[in-house]
Amino acid sequence: MDQDAYRKTYQQMNERFCLFEKCLFAGHAGCSQSERFNLAEREGIYCKSDPAQAQCAELLELLHHHSRFILKFNDEKELLSHAQALRLQVGGIRGLDQVIENQEGQVRYVEDIHTLINKAIDNYTNLNALPFSELMQQIAAFKGRKR
Repeated sequence: MDQDAYRKTYQQMNERFCLFEKCLFAGHAGCSQSERFNLAEREGIYCKSDPAQAQCAELLELLHHHSRFILKFNDEKELLSHAQALRLQVGGIRGLDQVIENQEGQVRYVEDIHTLINKAIDNYTNLNALPFSELMQQIAAFKGRKR
């Protein structure tokens, strides 16, 4: 299959892509606003809601900003590698789950990212007020699978 044609078709089919796609594909969380689809022999995930995608975008932007030192990058506009993006997504969601659900030291599967983000907004009034030092601990602690 021509990769350029695949990418173009993928982008047309997936205009509202899931921002936590890597986390979902890796099996660390689920989301009530995500929907899986197949294209050729590959799988993708799209978001069913513009407001939900906007919340995820805000959270990821804040996580990206606060994790510069942990992920070892200087420029915030720099694209993250797959491993860095996975670490940011999974660690960020795990950290948020621990803070919101009071799961001190316990790592677990997050059933619904959308619900978790809404709980965070309810508890802290906005995502800027989250205790990012606690979230960064989980980003630092996350290790992908061994080779």
